[in-house]
Amino acid sequence: MIETQYIDLFTQHRKVIDAKSAPGMNNLRDKAFEAFKKQGFPTKKQEDYKYIDISAEFMPDFGLNLNRVPFTGNPYVNLMCEVPNMSTNLYFVLNDLFHKEHLPVMNYPKGVFVGSLKQFAEEQPIVFAKYYGQAANIDANSVAAFNTMFAQDGFVVYVPKGVILEKPIQLINILKSEHNYLVNRRILIIAEDDAQVKLLGCDHTVDESHFLTTQVTEIFAGRNAIVDFYELEENSDKVTRLASTFVYQEESSNVLVNNITLNCGVTRNNYHVKLAGQHADVYICGMVIADRKQYVDNFAFLDHAVPHCQSTQLFKYVLQDESVGSFCGRILVEKDAQKTLAYQTNNNLCSSPNAHMYSKPQLEIYADDVKCSHGLTTGQLDEEALFYLRSRGISKEAARLLLMQAFTADVLEHVRIPSLKERLLDLVEKRFRGESARCGNCAVCK
Repeated sequence: MIETQYIDLFTQHRKVIDAKSAPGMNNLRDKAFEAFKKQGFPTKKQEDYKYIDISAEFMPDFGLNLNRVPFTGNPYVNLMCEVPNMSTNLYFVLNDLFHKEHLPVMNYPKGVFVGSLKQFAEEQPIVFAKYYGQAANIDANSVAAFNTMFAQDGFVVYVPKGVILEKPIQLINILKSEHNYLVNRRILIIAEDDAQVKLLGCDHTVDESHFLTTQVTEIFAGRNAIVDFYELEENSDKVTRLASTFVYQEESSNVLVNNITLNCGVTRNNYHVKLAGQHADVYICGMVIADRKQYVDNFAFLDHAVPHCQSTQLFKYVLQDESVGSFCGRILVEKDAQKTLAYQTNNNLCSSPNAHMYSKPQLEIYADDVKCSHGLTTGQLDEEALFYLRSRGISKEAARLLLMQAFTADVLEHVRIPSLKERLLDLVEKRFRGESARCGNCAVCK
């Protein structure tokens, strides 16, 4: 069993893992360890992982940075991201190590903390313990349990009650190693009552080694809080990314999660949302552009636990060559969750006869006064639309480009940072053209 080597690794190096982390993170390791031993890695025998064998992704030998050896160099110079017209407060995580040596001065309102998860756990242990690991259901997600076992640091955004952060925060996740490498990243976003925050996470690979990344993101939105969480994946085809995002919402909160996958190897994104306060509103959006033999799997589970909440799921795939996509969206409306509004849409475009898409929309409803719907389409480019454009003097390739851009446009409409939306439109166009999708004057995007 592949699990055995990681169980032995954890047992043998537990003291080192704890010593290089914080007590608050260490407190959950025993529980996570027991949960992982009980579950093991997911396999294709499980319905929710029918098209991806997670256990096989852990079979190669990977290195880990358990001793937290720091990186040399200054990413604010060597890996600087300068997207035109988008002003952000910028941070770096190199593999799973938060880079704090060259932090620029950030002027935040009193009480705001943005930076190292380990440092936050040490400086504010009571707040940390209230949130860390509370949304992530490790008893039902063995990769999240695995991450909780091994994660030693991470990135946190804590916005106290009533504080509004106007300027977006940007986190650049860099995968860099000369050897095969296992990375365990952790992100914690806390927006207390009436707080607002926007976070953009960008994933990049700068080496050609084989990387396996587990990432657990927990988002807590208090009463009337507004949280935007954007992810842009531009990894190499040698990267396996296993990411789980857990969202917990209180009364009248509004959360937007928008994931754009432009380049990858194997990607699995899990989304688990708990609408726990009345009048909470959530948008879960995803867009995938895949070619060659890339694989992207999105799984979303939205739990309407109370009345008068609304959820929207929108996922779109454009699959080319021999790429494979998979989507499973599940909406649960509990018995007392009357007046629920829940909408789910999955549209897929297979522009190659060798591309494959698997989709499974699900509704589980135990209340009788609700409005819920799901829609699914999978097909090829509209030949009539292609003919119409070509009859107007547009070349075949340009017509295909226009139709694919139009197909993905509504996902980008859910981006609430105008400069980011503009940049994403440009990146998507470049991706469809087969060009290098550089973000801007960026030393990361090759």
